[in-house]
Amino acid sequence: MTATPASAPLRTPGLVDAHIHPDKTTWGGSWLSRRPAATLQDLIDNDRATQFSFERSVEERAYSLLAHALENGTLAMRAHVDVSTELGTANVEGVRAAAERLAPHLTVQIVAFPQFGLLTNPGTLDVMAASLDCGADLVGGIDPIGLESDLHGHLDAIFGLADRAGRDLDIHLHDEGEQGLEQIREIAARTIAGGRQGRVTIGHAFALCDTSLPSLGETLDRVAEAGIWIASCALGPDPVPDIDLLERHGVNLAAGSDGVRDSWSPFGTGSMVDRAHLLAYRTGAITDAELERAFRLASTAGGAMLGIPEIAEWQGPESGTRLEFDAASIAELVVDRPAPLRVLRDGHQI
Repeated sequence: MTATPASAPLRTPGLVDAHIHPDKTTWGGSWLSRRPAATLQDLIDNDRATQFSFERSVEERAYSLLAHALENGTLAMRAHVDVSTELGTANVEGVRAAAERLAPHLTVQIVAFPQFGLLTNPGTLDVMAASLDCGADLVGGIDPIGLESDLHGHLDAIFGLADRAGRDLDIHLHDEGEQGLEQIREIAARTIAGGRQGRVTIGHAFALCDTSLPSLGETLDRVAEAGIWIASCALGPDPVPDIDLLERHGVNLAAGSDGVRDSWSPFGTGSMVDRAHLLAYRTGAITDAELERAFRLASTAGGAMLGIPEIAEWQGPESGTRLEFDAASIAELVVDRPAPLRVLRDGHQI
């Protein structure tokens, strides 16, 4: 009796997590009971308290999450890591040490992230500058108006540091409404004025998700002109973008995990297949093309954002950098969310 040959595995590009916070995670450790939070500032205050109560080091916690993400097909990520006067550069050093343990299979770009304030926490800009010498790659920012109440002062500080250090920027922006769009247009204007097209990312950008705002179309055109990347995470109750609308305006979009099992949220798995599934679900994907687009935002689009050519410009099933899944199609893969059968980077099986 002749055995029926097994169907060939589905081969795909590697996955990319365009926005993750590995220094905050509790992955692989004991359960963290979270306190309620009604505002963004409440969440930040809760996280500030949690930062100093972990059982394990930043390196060990980050390594647990990064290793798990790699096993699930993530080959590159943009990691936002807290720096402040209280923390110094310790979190950056810990995440960089964890990343080095997984190199060269996993590429990790670290953003120096001033979550506890920049102008409102004097001395943090100096710590951010120091972090660029001990493992951080990009300059971060956060809600210039909503948290710092000084749009131009905050952007002067982070764009100035990026100019002096020759680094790119990745800015958290939770602010919604026309105030959020105002900040996005100012970031776009500074990006163009400084010749930084394609080198600035805005994470979350919740204001871009509100199709009722009068200046949304104008703002999307400015974002596209500046080549700004938008990183969306589709987490919990957070707004999600109208992907069709962003595509019509030529806006670059990629997907990320945001926090994984941290003080902000008990959810997250570190799997970008899971995140593609969630993004597809949150944006009402039905057709194969819509499901495939969600996977693209979690893979090749992220590769383009991070500048990883073997992912962004994937050469097809025979490429030495690829994932293999037990699935008949990308659409089925996004819905069923299997773990990869094999993960390969530059011809080496991980």
